[in-house]
Amino acid sequence: MKKIEAIIQPFKLDEVKKSLQDLGIDGMTISEVRGHGRQKGHTEVYRGQEYSVDLLPKLKMELVVPAARSEDVIKALSGAARTGKIGDGKIFVYDVADAIRIRNQERGEGAL
Repeated sequence: MKKIEAIIQPFKLDEVKKSLQDLGIDGMTISEVRGHGRQKGHTEVYRGQEYSVDLLPKLKMELVVPAARSEDVIKALSGAARTGKIGDGKIFVYDVADAIRIRNQERGEGAL
């Protein structure tokens, strides 16, 4: 099993969810996060005062999928999240040793 963690632009969420649902992936966790990568934020002017916005709003998606499906999920996720501009985000992939469904103690890929 693989855990796929993606940091994406908030406005791309619906498009990413649709592409994952088209693959039959339903289970995911979404968190609102703030951060920056290479772009280091930007400056804005509000009421004549310039200030720096260095932690930009992003969304973090987390999902665990069977290892055999991970490449398809990564392609769908990155394709739907891409704008081609700086700040599109990142995808991280981790190995998952086990998964347990709390309700009935089912283990492994069956718990997904």
